[in-house]
Amino acid sequence: MPTKMRAIILDRFGDEGELREQSVPIPAVGEGDVLIRIDVAGIGSWDREEREGHYEGAFGVPSTFPYILGWEGEGTVEAVGADVTRFAPGDRVYAASTPVPRGGFYAEYAVVDQEHVAPVPARLTDEQAGVLAWDALTATSGLDTIDARPGDAVMIFGASGGIGHLAVQLAKHRGLRVFAVASGQDGVSLAGGLGADVVVDGRRDDVMAAIESFAPEGLDGALVTAGGRAAEDALRGVAPSGRIAWAHGVNPPPSAEVVERVSFYDGDRSRAALQRLNEVIESSLIAPHVAQVFDAAEVAQAHHALRSHYVGKLALRAPRSSRQL
Repeated sequence: MPTKMRAIILDRFGDEGELREQSVPIPAVGEGDVLIRIDVAGIGSWDREEREGHYEGAFGVPSTFPYILGWEGEGTVEAVGADVTRFAPGDRVYAASTPVPRGGFYAEYAVVDQEHVAPVPARLTDEQAGVLAWDALTATSGLDTIDARPGDAVMIFGASGGIGHLAVQLAKHRGLRVFAVASGQDGVSLAGGLGADVVVDGRRDDVMAAIESFAPEGLDGALVTAGGRAAEDALRGVAPSGRIAWAHGVNPPPSAEVVERVSFYDGDRSRAALQRLNEVIESSLIAPHVAQVFDAAEVAQAHHALRSHYVGKLALRAPRSSRQL
């Protein structure tokens, strides 16, 4: 094993110009860890906020530099710790982790506790698997929080985004009737193509009128993947008995007008949750929509794209040392 790897790092928090490629030590592999040679990392909407320093202190330990972003990725197992029996070198895997304290997936290698690693379903591409973990797990946990039954009417607000477009597919797999609020014509087309029963453009359409037509007695639940006034206005369409799922970190947070109705939650990234997700993917056609794949040298452009309109997910090819080119 080499001792150094290429990684996209931050020497300080700031704008996308602070991202640069550098040689850094490969993280140490603990007894319960899996070392993954990364092919593709997911670029999350939260990466921008983290890059700017808004997560400083959120993980309970001080941030250290060089700082490596990236919460999810796909690749091949390079090495495993002494206590790992589920994985072996050469296995194709994906994982959900956090960049603190051992570094994220914007790198040649990432080390992840085995509990947060899963085999890649065979039909998924590297790019699809690389962007899958966190948004799919967050969508699944949100639908669990709503706890709707087959035939119930639920709203996915932000249905063309990373969490939202996966939530549409997962909700349909559960037999739910899906009212999707997407963004832009491309977002409407994506959500409709993924099976949503009704799709409206949250920027242009009369959302409340559409809800009243779809669910005259009110929606049985809602999953909010993007906060703000438009989201809160749409939540007026949820019946008093309906549950509203709002993941921690979805911004802006709910106002005092609706916060008492909101059930906050975190995405479950346990071994059981990953296994359950894989079972759903393997028994269905559910898959992430990858809007664009960036090379490692284009990471600044990728982060600039986070400020623009896109649907689905963005992906980043891992940097490579000259020995691997």
